[in-house]
Amino acid sequence: MDFGAVVQTDPPAARTVALAKLSEQYGFDYFWTFDSHVLWQEPYVIYSQILAETHKIKVGPMVTNPATRDWTVTASTYATLNEMYGNRTVCGIGRGDSAVRVANGRPTTLKALRESIHVIRELANSRPVEYNGATLQFPWSKGSSLEVWVAAYGPLALKLAGEVGDGFILQLADVDIATWMIGAVREAAANAGRDPDSLQFCVAAPFYIGDDWAHMRDQSRWFGGMVGNHVADIVAKYGTPAEGSETSGAAVPQALTDYIAGRESYDYNEHGRAGNSHANFVPDEIVDRFCILGTAAQHIEKLEQLKSIGVTQFAGYLQHDNKEETLRVYGETVMPALRDSIVAKA
Repeated sequence: MDFGAVVQTDPPAARTVALAKLSEQYGFDYFWTFDSHVLWQEPYVIYSQILAETHKIKVGPMVTNPATRDWTVTASTYATLNEMYGNRTVCGIGRGDSAVRVANGRPTTLKALRESIHVIRELANSRPVEYNGATLQFPWSKGSSLEVWVAAYGPLALKLAGEVGDGFILQLADVDIATWMIGAVREAAANAGRDPDSLQFCVAAPFYIGDDWAHMRDQSRWFGGMVGNHVADIVAKYGTPAEGSETSGAAVPQALTDYIAGRESYDYNEHGRAGNSHANFVPDEIVDRFCILGTAAQHIEKLEQLKSIGVTQFAGYLQHDNKEETLRVYGETVMPALRDSIVAKA
């Protein structure tokens, strides 16, 4: 299993760079950031500094979208970073949330998402692509390599992830929901003639090492509010499961909709922040299910469950007051327990 850390690009940018360097020092494979250009600093500028000051760690957004950036500009950015620093980027992409909603926009259609993935991937992999009636290719790009991982929740988005994504990003760590969603993505990949085992499956959620459950939950409750934005869209589109049934006609799990009933409003000025006042509707049970909290042993236990259902990467959100200690314990205890072990002498 691979591991990543996820942060918001709050100023100063030097702090984000420092956390990326610390993540690499403790053995993390990926360093992800939010991509919401009004709420936080521009991530791609910061990626350049991170890549310049690290050696192996890969960087990318969790997640960008097709609406706020021209697709060819996004592809050019990746191809340029890859030329400068040796193919150490990954593109997480979805329909759009805070980056578009803050500016009174709307998430893109799945059709636009599908088309953008193709354009970005082809150009960022030094290949030609048809775009707006023209055949385009970066004449300066040679040997660039970029994977595009799709963030999804709803049935149609999961189908798209399986059909065209190099990976799938699920932003919650509930084992039951992850089982259903990974299964849906794998099925879609197989139906499209792809090898499901060739896809990466990333689960992203807050992670906090400690034993004060009230405090850990308070520091992580924001996540249920953030995820609720996506779940509310799914419930509005597909409806809630019928009483007594596990899923609706569109196969949306009951566990994914139960907590939305108490949701009233959401303030993007507090998006993804510990202490978010608009996440009070999220019950403790959902915090515990959607996040990974507790002692190192408790983290290992849940990660083993996720690994057993096909998760290939866990990416932990660092929006809390215990960043350095959580990274340290993961580097020294948790990650070694989940890595494939090799003995020096058989």
